[in-house]
Amino acid sequence: MSIHFRRAGSGEPLVLIHGIGHRHQAWEPVFDRLTAHHEVIALDLPGFGNSPVPGTGMPADMAATVAGVLPALTEWGLERPHVAGYSLGGAIALELAATGAVASATAFSPAGFFTPTERRRALAILRMLRANSYLPTTVMRVALRSAYLRALCFAPLMARPTLLDVERALGDALALRRGAGFNAVARAARDYRFDCLRLSDATVPVTIGWGDCDRIFGVHQAERARVGLPAARVVTLPRCGHVPMSDDPDLVAALILETTGAVPRTERPDPSASVQPHGQENHFTI
Repeated sequence: MSIHFRRAGSGEPLVLIHGIGHRHQAWEPVFDRLTAHHEVIALDLPGFGNSPVPGTGMPADMAATVAGVLPALTEWGLERPHVAGYSLGGAIALELAATGAVASATAFSPAGFFTPTERRRALAILRMLRANSYLPTTVMRVALRSAYLRALCFAPLMARPTLLDVERALGDALALRRGAGFNAVARAARDYRFDCLRLSDATVPVTIGWGDCDRIFGVHQAERARVGLPAARVVTLPRCGHVPMSDDPDLVAALILETTGAVPRTERPDPSASVQPHGQENHFTI
């Protein structure tokens, strides 16, 4: 299995995992902030970005997805790295924490806290976005030059989509179109729900951040994480959407670094009433 990744910085290793249909470049807004404290590895999950579908096919469920990531960590020489992810990547981060394979986990809007109805709604939105990405590339490039159309296209994912530049917006759209693993991962999510009991005995730091403008997994799902994972730190991210790195890179980086222990923890008031209290590009084949 070939996994494409970006690796830079020095210090304790930190692995960054993206969501369904995205790519490692999702972490670009926070990448340099994190490499100031850690050796950072941002990867393309199998079937997404520049990582091909494995020869044996896409994993059939979340357990197989996590099992597929673990060999890469071993081959990269990473022993219990820190890990951060969002959406699908957030669920993987929590699952890795439950296995004891990581030193800390930061999860933004992790999958697995939804109801069946909420899961179907989220996948319907993502499938709609993917369908739109099949417009001719030249048409998309012209359309995305308009700040209004760029905001319209990316509003389901970000609270402040106009912060995206045209090239990154186009690259994200093309990554969604070309994500050969999309349908398989969507099928695997049908029966997935994060088992909070698996993490109840974990001793590693866990932070869950949830954008209060998340239109994919509503911020109300953070309350389920809080109830199910009382030892975890649950933080609402003001004016952030489902992919919060672009909306507030300073806050996202700070939460990750506070969880890894690289910087002191800052107590933040929760503004949500619904939730209480660059380096080198590589291919690595495994």
